[in-house]
Amino acid sequence: MALRRPMVAGNWKMNGSAQLAQELFNKFATKLQNDSAEVVLCPPSIYLESVRQQLDANKDALNGCLVRMGAQNLSQHDFGAYTGEVSGQMLKDSGCRYVIIGHSERRRMYGETSDIVAEKFAAAQKHGLTPILCVGESGPAREARRTFEVIAEELDVVIEKNGTMAFDNAIIAYEPLWAVGTGKSATPEQAQEVHAFIRKRLSEVSPYIGENIRILYGGSVTPSNAADLFAQPDVDGGLIGGVSLNSTEFLSLCSIAMSA
Repeated sequence: MALRRPMVAGNWKMNGSAQLAQELFNKFATKLQNDSAEVVLCPPSIYLESVRQQLDANKDALNGCLVRMGAQNLSQHDFGAYTGEVSGQMLKDSGCRYVIIGHSERRRMYGETSDIVAEKFAAAQKHGLTPILCVGESGPAREARRTFEVIAEELDVVIEKNGTMAFDNAIIAYEPLWAVGTGKSATPEQAQEVHAFIRKRLSEVSPYIGENIRILYGGSVTPSNAADLFAQPDVDGGLIGGVSLNSTEFLSLCSIAMSA
């Protein structure tokens, strides 16, 4: 069985501050004890430099704990007249290692199709970033028993453009739309069922990828349900929204992942 290091990725969305970055690192420096889990902070682009400064300032105090920086989005274009967009190279220059791709809010609110998501996936890898690819079904799709169909379609478009082996440098986040920001989380059994499906589908083309890729769960994860979710055999941590803005609760999730 593959030894997949758990990950807790905090997606601040359009929230946060330089002060939050400082609060988090003050607690990381005293509370994170080992490198058994990887912690990723994904602030708005305007605060990437604040997080980077905290990473540099606390390097010794972190004592080898794996705290990384990620972005919430990137352009599929390398450069050009795309006002307000940020390229993969810009994110790499800012110190990012990861970037969230295809979040449900980007798909739903900003019209990102699966084809655009696949292009952004490619752009991230081109510039040395690891994409965190989000997939997930809506409430009506789940009620119609189309969960696997929807997720397969979202995965297949990325695979068609980039190839299955591109997932050797990628992470998948399953985020059921009906649970994102609603306070209603999937049960551990529901999460495990979908994660197992994703792993099996990738294994059909590459057993190595299927076994080794990390699959996170995202959707109203809290300290009260994280232990049961992270204990599932195919759940490798979480993509965290609201709780990532509370330094005490987010640290609790990191500790749970480290002991999962």
